[in-house]
Amino acid sequence: MNTQTSPSPQFYLTAPAPCPYLAGEAERKVFTHLVGPRATEMNDLLTQGGFRRSQNIAYRPACESCRACVSVRILVDEFQYGRSFRRVENTNSDVVASVFDAHPSTEQFSLFRRYLDARHQMGGMSDMSALDYAIMVEDSHVKTRVIEYRLRAPGDGISARPKGELIAVALSDLMSDGLSMVYSFYAPDMEPRSLGTMMVLDHVRRAKALGLPHVYLGYWVRGSRKMGYKTRFQPQEHLMSQGWTRFNPDEPAEE
Repeated sequence: MNTQTSPSPQFYLTAPAPCPYLAGEAERKVFTHLVGPRATEMNDLLTQGGFRRSQNIAYRPACESCRACVSVRILVDEFQYGRSFRRVENTNSDVVASVFDAHPSTEQFSLFRRYLDARHQMGGMSDMSALDYAIMVEDSHVKTRVIEYRLRAPGDGISARPKGELIAVALSDLMSDGLSMVYSFYAPDMEPRSLGTMMVLDHVRRAKALGLPHVYLGYWVRGSRKMGYKTRFQPQEHLMSQGWTRFNPDEPAEE
């Protein structure tokens, strides 16, 4: 009898739960564990196949009666900087971005809590503790980085680590074909800066500098106001039944 562990991932299905995006719908997810020496390779393949990563879990929707969740990725080389995006970049010209290994900090968690309390009081992450946050950041077997965004302070550019106020954080995976934005959060009292948009634009520039063709934004849900911003970043592809397909916002949704 062969007792060796199979290198293929084992997939599991969750029980139905209320959908956090569409009222009256129930969600189910299929998931697998991202562990071991092939975790990075599997994360690449699964993300390209419509999965998302949370800690050491890769998951994707497997709802019985709904196909509203659609994986989205920006086409970096063709990305179009419209006037509104230029305005966001100009507004945040005083922001310094720094990339670090995936380690949590008290300062990050304080900003994370402010963000949740202001934007997601009823969400599934609303009661996360400092330990929960640390696990979210550190529990990864793939190439993960934390990007901190701070207001420029005197001495920045000379010291190894910027000292200005922390206003946004992105947890991102480095993949073979792009950057995947796992989770991001920002100062909720700085709405005029459009910090969420700023972070996406920064990832587009980083991916282009690295020669990577895509920025993965996770799921877009037609009809969900929370997800509506994702279709602003054009051109982009959506993962449909026939594979990754260039998105036309004027076309009706695939049933």
